[in-house]
Amino acid sequence: MNSRELHCLALFSKCKSLRTVKQIQALIFKTCLNSYPLVSGKLLLHCAVTLPDSLHYARRLFLDIRNPDVFMYNTLIRGLSDSDTPSNALQLFVEMRRKSVALPDSFSFAFLLKAAANCRALTNGLQLHCLAVGYGLDSHLFVGTTLISMYAECACLVFARKVFDEMIEPNIVAWNAIVAACFRCEGVKDAEQVFRCMPIRNLTSWNIMLAGYTKAGELQLAREVFMKMPLKDDVSWSTMIVGFAHNGNFNDAFAFFREVRREGMRPNEVSLTGVLSACAQAGAFEFGRILHGFVEKSGFLQIISVNNALIDTYSKCGNLDMARLVFDNMLRRSAVSWTAMIAGMAMHGYGEEAIRLFNEMEESNIKPDSITFISILYACSHAGLVDLGCSYFSRMVNTYGIEPVIEHYGCMVDLYGRAGKLQQAYDFVCQMPISPNDIVWRTLLGACSIHGNLYLAGQVKRQLSELDPENSGDHVLLSNIYAVAGKWKDVAALRRSMTHQRLKKTPGWSMIEVNRIIYSFVAGEKQNDIAVEAHQKLREIMSRLRIEGGYVPEVGSVLHDIEVEEKEDSVSQHSEKLAVAFGMAKLPRGRAIRVVKNLRICRDCHTVMKLISKVYEVEIVVRDRSRFHSFTHGSCSCRDYW
Repeated sequence: MNSRELHCLALFSKCKSLRTVKQIQALIFKTCLNSYPLVSGKLLLHCAVTLPDSLHYARRLFLDIRNPDVFMYNTLIRGLSDSDTPSNALQLFVEMRRKSVALPDSFSFAFLLKAAANCRALTNGLQLHCLAVGYGLDSHLFVGTTLISMYAECACLVFARKVFDEMIEPNIVAWNAIVAACFRCEGVKDAEQVFRCMPIRNLTSWNIMLAGYTKAGELQLAREVFMKMPLKDDVSWSTMIVGFAHNGNFNDAFAFFREVRREGMRPNEVSLTGVLSACAQAGAFEFGRILHGFVEKSGFLQIISVNNALIDTYSKCGNLDMARLVFDNMLRRSAVSWTAMIAGMAMHGYGEEAIRLFNEMEESNIKPDSITFISILYACSHAGLVDLGCSYFSRMVNTYGIEPVIEHYGCMVDLYGRAGKLQQAYDFVCQMPISPNDIVWRTLLGACSIHGNLYLAGQVKRQLSELDPENSGDHVLLSNIYAVAGKWKDVAALRRSMTHQRLKKTPGWSMIEVNRIIYSFVAGEKQNDIAVEAHQKLREIMSRLRIEGGYVPEVGSVLHDIEVEEKEDSVSQHSEKLAVAFGMAKLPRGRAIRVVKNLRICRDCHTVMKLISKVYEVEIVVRDRSRFHSFTHGSCSCRDYW
């Protein structure tokens, strides 16, 4: 290797951008090194694997190589297998075999099997397995381990076990792969059995068990494994924090984070974003503020993903000003940063502000992606900007070449439905180029409920009965429409149908953070000390609202044909009312009350929140399943459009 080669290869270690790659490439051509396979291979590797967003350039480089060797093919196959279009890796392999310029090796099959796994392409995976046998590479540990992972991704645990059982001397990586495969195919008992049989375990083995248990919702088993671990690392703690948060055990997730700090360990990026995600889901604003302070003191503000998590946390905790402050102070922003801020504004009903930010994003030469357009369509929907929403949908396709997916079509149905354009929404669903799923039809059924369209609701429900007959929420929505119209016989028929099918209504729950502890309330739940205190305070509030606010219960949507007094008692015990009452009893006067609810807020609760904000001069922020409602001085930020 001459000095020119060494110099060029050394330059790649300092190369951090595609612009710099092109400068090195110019030097390579100028010094006639482009015919040297080692230099060309390194250039290709840097674009295909090392640098982000440079795969397209690697493909162009590959086309200019006259006789690519197996390393060059493997390099591009590797990059494609990890891309958004892993099927292209399989197509490149077909080309490689057709030209017969290079024989595949163990790395070829490992990267190709990963591509098949990422595509969930079982047929291609089986073909590759047969080819690996033909080339005598199936017994290679690297290939065998990847085969196990591929079959697991394709939900074929039997094949994965067969590959493992045929290994002569499986190493620790292969043992870990089969344990992960069992969990991937929902074989929790199988994973436990394999784990017990392992001749040796490393830290990765224990972490796989933690991840498998938390993903399966087996939190107690995860906790037991965590306590038995001889050694714990950042991944172990992050898995517990994120796993418990994703399963709705927010207080436990916060407790694990506190334990990390007590152990004297420095939380990493994953654990920080995990606990911030828990704050966002639970609406834990106070805990989120403490984490923000820790992020600033610990120097994590330079990490874009942590800032993005802070934006999401503040947005979902109902403090858009703090979210915007984090966004404005970011030195560098990704497309995710812009999207998170736009989504936050959309959730709070600030459609025009979201649109202005979208325009700024375009002016900053940040290309919006499909998720960005979901957020901007959501913003238009909740602000009633129908024409603008239609315009953005067209721009997404015609200007940015983004193929609409089911979420985009769902946003358009919601856009028309909220605005009362129910027939247009129905026609849009019928004309969709892809088959509408149950979520799209359910969005339209929700719009029928809001606007009381009995006829169209019946048509939509028939479609849903074919797609998802066991969903209790659809029956409840239709019952709600019948109840508002006073059609109690139809309500009774639907309730009998639910009983016959053994369908249960999803219970409404609400959560509130008090002194960094999350309290949950469910209407009609068994009384405990917390619930008793909430009910006592709520009775006091409702009495004052009747006297000073002229409150009259809205009982039209109560789903039972019962006496008015019973209906009033039913709506007065909704979970969001209990959560607000508890907050008013426990929080200092003047502190905003923030509540998270799993269902859409009902009209009576909406009215009560407005009255409380006026009579008690308190700010109430409610995040329901659909959006945010900020109640101040007797009015709501949604302007009664939700």
